Amino acid sequence: MSSYLPLNSTNVVTLREQFPALTQLNNGVSPVYFDGPGGTQLPYSVIEGFSAYLHNGNSNLGGRFSVSKNTVNLVDVCREKAAALFGASSKDEIVFGANMTTMAFHFSRAISQEWQAGDEIILSDADHGANRSSWAMAAKDKGVKVHYVPVKDATCNLDLEKFQSLLNDKTRLVAITAASNLSGTVVDIQRVTELAKANGSVVFIDAVHLLPHQILDVTQLGADFVAGSAYKFFGPHLGVLYGRKALLEKYSPYKVEPAPTTAPNCWETGTLNFEALSAFSHAIDYLASLGEGETLRVRLESAYSNIHQYEATLADYFLTRLKEFPSIELFGEPTANNRTATFALRFGETDPAAVAAHLGEHEIYTWSGHLYADRLTDALGVTDKGGILRVGLMHYNTKEEIDRFFTALHSVL
Repeated sequence: MSSYLPLNSTNVVTLREQFPALTQLNNGVSPVYFDGPGGTQLPYSVIEGFSAYLHNGNSNLGGRFSVSKNTVNLVDVCREKAAALFGASSKDEIVFGANMTTMAFHFSRAISQEWQAGDEIILSDADHGANRSSWAMAAKDKGVKVHYVPVKDATCNLDLEKFQSLLNDKTRLVAITAASNLSGTVVDIQRVTELAKANGSVVFIDAVHLLPHQILDVTQLGADFVAGSAYKFFGPHLGVLYGRKALLEKYSPYKVEPAPTTAPNCWETGTLNFEALSAFSHAIDYLASLGEGETLRVRLESAYSNIHQYEATLADYFLTRLKEFPSIELFGEPTANNRTATFALRFGETDPAAVAAHLGEHEIYTWSGHLYADRLTDALGVTDKGGILRVGLMHYNTKEEIDRFFTALHSVL
C-alpha cells in the first residue's frame, strides 16, 4: 500500500492485489491461504527483492570493490531494520541465520558450555520443538536437569505459578515461546522474563509465531535473546535473532577459526544469504507501509496496531461462526483476547488429516497433526488421535474466506 489506511474488509481487497499467490486460480478456484503459521505469502515487492540484489551483482563481504561494498551496506541496512522491528538499541544486537531452528541449536551449543552437571533449565509444554529440543539436547550433553512448564487447561495458557515454583538458584536458562504456534494462545513473556531475570537466569524467547501479529520491544521486555523467522512475516526463509550485546560478546560461538571474532558477525557462520537479506529489507518496508509515522519504528508500531485490530475482527468472526458447530472442539482461548487468529480444532473421532484433505480439495489450505508442538498435543491428549486441524489467519485474509471455510467444513462434517 502506498499510503496508510486502516485495514478493513474493503481495503484488504486492494491490499491482496500485492500478493500474487492470493490472486492465482488453482483448479479454477481462488485459493484460501489459512496456513499462515506455517509460512506466509509474499508481496511483489519482497519477491522482487531477491532478484534486485542479484541483478545488481552479488559478492561476499570485505572486498575492495563496489559490489562487495554494496553488500556490506545491505547487511548493515538489514540490521538497522531488524533492530527497529525488535526495538533493539543497536544494530549490533541483530544476528542473521538460515532459520530459527538452526539458530536455536547454534546458540544452545554455545550457551550450554557454561552449564555444569546438576544445573537446571526450564522449557515449556507449549513450545515448538525448535525451542525445546535444542536446549534439551544441550542439557543432556551437560548432565543438566530439564523442567517443563505445563499448560493449565484447554486454553493452552502456561501455568506461571508452577513456573515460578520451578525457579531456583540452579536455574541457568528459561526458554519460552511468546505465542503458541498450535493454538495461538499468547504467553505473558513480560512476567516470565521479569521472574527469570530476577532469578539470574538467561532468557531465550521464541517469537516466531507472535511477530507476524504483534510487535515486540526487546529493550522494554528485558529478555536476553529473542528469535524470529522472516518467512512467517511476509519475508524470505531467513532466521533473525536479537541478542543482548553483552551476551553476544560473552559467549563463544562454534565457528571456523579465521572468521570474525566480534559480535554480531562471529555468530553468522558461513556466507549469509544476501538475496534473502534483500528480500527481508523489502519485507520490513512492506510492514511499515501499513502504518504511519516519522521513524521506521513508529511506522512499524502503527502498522502492527493496524494489523492487530483487523485480525481481531477476523478472530471474533471466526469464533462466532464456530459456535454454529457445537461438536467442534477448540483448543486455545475461546475469545479473540490473548490470542492470535490461529485456531486448533478437533472433530470428535474424525481424523484432522481427513478434514485437512477435504478442505484441500476445495483449495482451502490448512495443516493437521502436532505441528512440532508435540508436547502440547500430548498434554491435550490428542497426539495419538491425529493432533488437531490448525487454521491460521493473517491480515490478508477476509471474512468471505472464513465463510468458504465453514461451508466446506459443513460438507465434510
